[in-house]
Amino acid sequence: MDKTVPIVIPAYEPDEKLIGLVDKLNEAGLSPIIVVDDGSDKKIYGSVFEEVRKRGAVVLTHAVNMGKGRGLKTAFNYCLNEYPDICGVVTADSDGQHSATDIKRCKEALINDTESLILGVRDFNMDGIPARSVFGNKATSRVMKLLTGISISDTQTGLRGISGNFMKTLLTEKGERYEFETNMLLLAKELDINIKEVSIETIYLEDNKSSHFNPIKDSLKIYVVFFRFLMSSLSSSVVDMVLFYIFCSLTRNIQFSLGYIMISTICARVLSAIYNFLINYQVVFKGKGSRAKAAVKYLILAVVIMLLSGVLVSGGHRIFPGLPEIIVKIPVDCLLFLLSFYIQREIVYKKD
Repeated sequence: MDKTVPIVIPAYEPDEKLIGLVDKLNEAGLSPIIVVDDGSDKKIYGSVFEEVRKRGAVVLTHAVNMGKGRGLKTAFNYCLNEYPDICGVVTADSDGQHSATDIKRCKEALINDTESLILGVRDFNMDGIPARSVFGNKATSRVMKLLTGISISDTQTGLRGISGNFMKTLLTEKGERYEFETNMLLLAKELDINIKEVSIETIYLEDNKSSHFNPIKDSLKIYVVFFRFLMSSLSSSVVDMVLFYIFCSLTRNIQFSLGYIMISTICARVLSAIYNFLINYQVVFKGKGSRAKAAVKYLILAVVIMLLSGVLVSGGHRIFPGLPEIIVKIPVDCLLFLLSFYIQREIVYKKD
């Protein structure tokens, strides 16, 4: 007996495209269909939801607009409670961008691989795609790859196949609006869930006017998710720079066999490294792995980065003796920051 795979469609102020999508899903034999009315005005849009009810869809209703993320969680909770044999769900947008054929392909991909997160991805190199959609998706894809190591061609796709187990975890994941879909991708990486892409048709109707995605406001909400990866290291760099300047001022006229720059580098880095590890473990990477193992790996990394910083800054100061030490240190530590970030992300805090 086949397991249940509901089709989940969050909808806010939908038009007749939602009715057409439900008709196509019924024709393709895709059911059950779960539509979430995210606080749409009943006087204006109530008839649309009534039509999809008549066509067999279950309509879950928010009293006020709560966001796409909350709508998806509402549907996940309903499906997990109502369908004990659930395999997972396929989420789709209500604005006509996803065809019944592509939804069915993602459903089949999920059934064949319930351990992966399935993404229906569009080709943004095609002609005729709205500029805001091209910019938003390509920019977000590049930022995500740079900061998280996740390589996805369509980070904002709403067509996704999500397993039942992953749905349970997502119920408590942060994010109530569009940023929830980005959080989903980050959580998949954190939990070592494979992300599988399924190519789908790229459909934009009426220059995508029906979309409620604001390319500036909603992109900023998405990028806030990425900024938490940087704030800890950046603040640690500031702490390190300030301490380095203080120690240099205190030790410049004292003779050390290692040199006052190396001594200042070591003292500043020890204190900033303790701060950085505690912030990264508790806040950035949420303390999911072993603290002891992470601490040992971080210690090794901190020592290597500290020695590289001391050697490179000392060498740079000898080459440019007229420059203040802090000026030499800034570009050196910027490069080492990127190296440290990559190693922390992929090695230090990676779960066993």
